[in-house]
Amino acid sequence: MTMAELLALPPAVSVSTAARALGIGKDKAYELIKAGHFPAQVIPLGATRRVATASLWDTLGVHPSDSR
Repeated sequence: MTMAELLALPPAVSVSTAARALGIGKDKAYELIKAGHFPAQVIPLGATRRVATASLWDTLGVHPSDSR
């Protein structure tokens, strides 16, 4: 995922999108979530899980204000 793609993400993304940004597979991402070790904030929404983009950026060391 490019920096432009990361910066264009909405406030919360799917686990698949977050996994792609982290360079891991979707199955590994869900495994980490289940174990409580996913490196970004996971938001449970019923049976669905979303990942907070700001938390994902923090994990990746992306600072949108620095890219101006």
